[in-house]
Amino acid sequence: MNVQQLRVLQKAASCRTVTEAAAELGLKQPTVSFHLRKLEEAFGVELFRKQAGRLALTDAGEGLLPYARKITALVEEAEQLMKEYREQGRGKLRIGASYTPATYFLPAYLAEFQQRFPNALPLLTVKQAGGALAMLHGYEVDVAVVSLPDEPYPDLNVVKLTDDELKLALSPRHPLASRKKISIEDLRREPFLVHETGSTSRELSESWAKENGLQWHIRMELGAIETIKESVKHGIGIGILPWRSFLKEAGAGELVMRDLPGHVRRRTISLAFRKEEALVPQASQFISFMRSKLEV
Repeated sequence: MNVQQLRVLQKAASCRTVTEAAAELGLKQPTVSFHLRKLEEAFGVELFRKQAGRLALTDAGEGLLPYARKITALVEEAEQLMKEYREQGRGKLRIGASYTPATYFLPAYLAEFQQRFPNALPLLTVKQAGGALAMLHGYEVDVAVVSLPDEPYPDLNVVKLTDDELKLALSPRHPLASRKKISIEDLRREPFLVHETGSTSRELSESWAKENGLQWHIRMELGAIETIKESVKHGIGIGILPWRSFLKEAGAGELVMRDLPGHVRRRTISLAFRKEEALVPQASQFISFMRSKLEV
């Protein structure tokens, strides 16, 4: 038994003859007869009989007909669903993201993306940038939105979306908070609150200190931006944070934002995806959407 045979059964049940059923199905008469015969062989019962030259369902055929309608309807529904996945981008969009983009950057764009593409279902996994890129390489996510140093990534397509500069974060009560510009000399004896090892922020902070000859004093390593912000507010030390992560607190006077002195390596929030000819439709839609909104 197959779906085509069940479709032939339904059409034959509504027609007077095999010839009429064949014409409506766009098939040849022997093909229709073949399908009906195979269906009867599969079930081991007679489904049609001829009465006065016309087709008529047997009791077995009458019993099978509602099931045939149900099965073919389900198959057509499944075919339509797969067409939507194929042509309209319906399906899961697996996104890997590092902490800053996931918390302070992506939500507004994901909201607009879902309004424009309601058939796509974003699934967001948040990790350090290296972890998100590893998931991308391992086919665990379709795209990654991560904070990255400005350097080449030859094995990936990388689209730079927006800047993601690091800034000094100070308590308003800190003696340096009253200065508009802070020098490397000002920071030599200051305790720092830094990201845990492995994050892009930690990597770039260490590069900044080394390149500017600062042998800094690390008071704490912390895994979360929110924890660093709260610790800075309480005067435990100075933080080095992505500017957008404490923009609200700086505007409210809860923290003070100052430029890192000296040479600072550029950092961007970037969209990364594998170098493949074909991507799932919802990933292609997301890439085009983000490019149209933010590519720098």
